[in-house]
Amino acid sequence: MNIPLSTKKDEVRIGVYVCHCGMNIAGKVHIDALRDFAKTLPGVTISRDFKFMCSDSGQELLADDIKKHGVNRVVVASCSPLLHEGTFRGALVKAGLNPFFYQMANIREHVAWVTNDRDLATEKAKALIAGAVRRAARALALEKKRVNVQKDILIVGGGIAGIHAALNLAESGKHVYLVEREPTIGGHMAQFDKTFPTLDCAACILTPKMSAVKNHPNITLWTYSEVEEVSGFSGNFKVRVRRNPRYIKEELCVGCNECIDACVFKKGKTLDEFNVGLSQRKPIYSPFPQATPALVVIDPNSCLELMKGKCKKSCVDACERAAIDFEQQARIENIDVGAIILSTGFKTFDPTRIPEYGYGKYNNVYTTLEVERLVNASGPTQGELVLRDGSRPKSAAVIHCVGSRDRRYNPHCSSVCCMASLKIAHLIKERTGADVFNFYIDMRTPLKGYEEFYDQVLSEGVQFIRGRPAEVTDWALTPSEEGKLVVRVEDTLLGTPRRIPVDMVVLAVGLEAQADAEAVQRVFNISCSRDGFFLERHPKLGPVSTFSDGIFLAGACQGPKDIPATVAQAGAAAAEALCMVDKGYVEIEPNTAWINADECSGCKTCIPLCPFRAISRDEQRKVAVINEALCKGCGTCVGACPSGAAQQNLFTNEQIYEEIEGVLSYV
Repeated sequence: MNIPLSTKKDEVRIGVYVCHCGMNIAGKVHIDALRDFAKTLPGVTISRDFKFMCSDSGQELLADDIKKHGVNRVVVASCSPLLHEGTFRGALVKAGLNPFFYQMANIREHVAWVTNDRDLATEKAKALIAGAVRRAARALALEKKRVNVQKDILIVGGGIAGIHAALNLAESGKHVYLVEREPTIGGHMAQFDKTFPTLDCAACILTPKMSAVKNHPNITLWTYSEVEEVSGFSGNFKVRVRRNPRYIKEELCVGCNECIDACVFKKGKTLDEFNVGLSQRKPIYSPFPQATPALVVIDPNSCLELMKGKCKKSCVDACERAAIDFEQQARIENIDVGAIILSTGFKTFDPTRIPEYGYGKYNNVYTTLEVERLVNASGPTQGELVLRDGSRPKSAAVIHCVGSRDRRYNPHCSSVCCMASLKIAHLIKERTGADVFNFYIDMRTPLKGYEEFYDQVLSEGVQFIRGRPAEVTDWALTPSEEGKLVVRVEDTLLGTPRRIPVDMVVLAVGLEAQADAEAVQRVFNISCSRDGFFLERHPKLGPVSTFSDGIFLAGACQGPKDIPATVAQAGAAAAEALCMVDKGYVEIEPNTAWINADECSGCKTCIPLCPFRAISRDEQRKVAVINEALCKGCGTCVGACPSGAAQQNLFTNEQIYEEIEGVLSYV
């Protein structure tokens, strides 16, 4: 195929610009040879090289050539389109040229970084430039389209990330829907006693923000609720929310808790989720004293009336406001929002997966979260650190990295375990005066105030042993080990195995993605990384964005992080969402697919293949129809269409064939 490089309307004048990218490209490729080669290609009127084309001076060079020399197609041989395609398109717009008359040849990632031989790298780069030049000659003038956006914003997850993002957006004047599936907002932070490294009371800094959410006129708070379905597109999402029945009329309940006292169960018989199973609650309960909203909830899996229909209903008699409603059903709320922020948090590693540590086997093996509840004034022991037999520990072991940095379970570092372990060691030492041993692999305390906190704990007499424990056992070898738990470990600093007898063992469990992360990613049409956390658009340039426009990430649902990092990311996600809805519209990239209705057979092959649900069928005309606002230009439908009716802007058959022709002709 040899298509002429000119059109009837105007002569194609191509400018080729080879970027040095410092030494990234120039150190691996002969730049002068590429520049001189590009001059020989059909349609090329100017060929230049420049140290950093993405810099202001590089873009000005490009703009000057467009204005002074009539360049009307631009090829930049540099890095990836993901990094700087937008930069160069913007430069074309400023120079008065259609931004889609630009083509990028990726000679950094595709050549310089993967080819060691400089001569071979140069030849490969020539082929890519030749292909890009021929493709640029067939570029079409396209335009972005604008779609108006809804002003309301949905936040899913009411931990500290969701709370902070909701308050930021509400203060900016936007209406926010905050949806939380638990009966109260607060997340894991509400379960903590202190926060590192300053040892602030977690409840003291969190509960005012929880109350602010409840009372803010711009926030609609739906707890005990879940998002069931999301449709639509960026700026215009349609969301269906299921509001599970509390069996309480929210508008009547004042949180007096008289119904709890009156319950026929005089003592709790159901494991208390908020206290991590260390205490028991009644079927009608409030998660914790500062729960927001201050409403009770009835558990249908333990309430006699809801399970069997046989109960005296003493709770009904005790409620003067007649707020209890055993006939209550789930409600469906349908809302329209412009942007969505996911802040669904994390779950802790289940230590029963490591049987050698004895969790669930020995009574005095705890997790860090369980110890947080034990030392908390509102916890099951009212802040007294006592073991299950009622005694106070005189010695304790804290094992770091349980379920983290372990190829058997999770290879990733959970980011917070070292500092959480130091905090737990400090609290045990402070509350009991016990001897505390910390077993660590590496101590990671890189952020503000962290190293100082480590030094403080060291000065308090906490002992640190470098090595991952092999097991926790009750098998005593000496009289001093009788009645104790023994931690067997190789001390890598001393180079010797050791046996440390203690009264209690605390496992610093790692952070994992929520168990239903895959189900949630399907609802919101986003991606998960290998470790199960939600995947951001770019780890550096788009850490809160996703590949689904208009959906943002905040907090530990994106990866393990501490409270300061979570709050910072929540603020960033709120800012991104605010920028989008405040703009009033979203621009749709024209690299969308389209259907030639004359050639479409209506076979529906493309419909189930579209990962963005952008394709439907026009039943009247019996053809496929693509919603441009939903289409992300992945090209799946184009490749699958048996009749060739599906085509894609920026990737037409003609353009692809031209690029192949260029690569093959000039190798």
